[in-house]
Amino acid sequence: MNKRQLLGTLALAGVAAMVGLPLAGCTEAKPSFHAVDITGADYARDFSLTDADGKLRTLADFKGKAVVLFFGFAQCPDVCPTTMTEMAQVKQQLGADGDKLQVVFVTVDPARDTPEVMKAYMGAFDPSFVALIPTADQLAALAKDFKVYFKKVEGKTPTSYSMDHSAASFVYDPQGRLRLYARYGAGVAPMVADLKALLKS
Repeated sequence: MNKRQLLGTLALAGVAAMVGLPLAGCTEAKPSFHAVDITGADYARDFSLTDADGKLRTLADFKGKAVVLFFGFAQCPDVCPTTMTEMAQVKQQLGADGDKLQVVFVTVDPARDTPEVMKAYMGAFDPSFVALIPTADQLAALAKDFKVYFKKVEGKTPTSYSMDHSAASFVYDPQGRLRLYARYGAGVAPMVADLKALLKS
């Protein structure tokens, strides 16, 4: 390669680099989450259930807020109260953005979790948390759609049974898109960080 060819090659390389720079600057970095990123998943996209006030609710009701949805039941001895306590702490630690978080609790025990029970239960953690009470048929369909597990575990008496159930939370961004699958026990700080990232996006 002679001197003229070498200079031409270097000039072309410089132009290519300059053209590439704006493109690189326009590409947004994909956010990194602590929870499992399930953006684009073809399940758990919505629900249509009655809340403790008898009002029909869908995901669209909470547009503009990040939504954390959890399946549980009021008589749960550990997982459910721990998760709800942590979510109350998450909301507090979000500070001014706390109002942009909506926690939704779907009971897997509609036989015992009456509207009165659910109102009291949510109130024990944060009155803004919404409880949804499906019928038995709605719960079966919802569990299939959300790929969650629940099973009645018989107790010593007909009313002292327990419920086995999935313990993770589903996290939606303010546009109502399913984004994250947060496993039980991950802690408050990781959830706060993930929600801050979603609220910025």
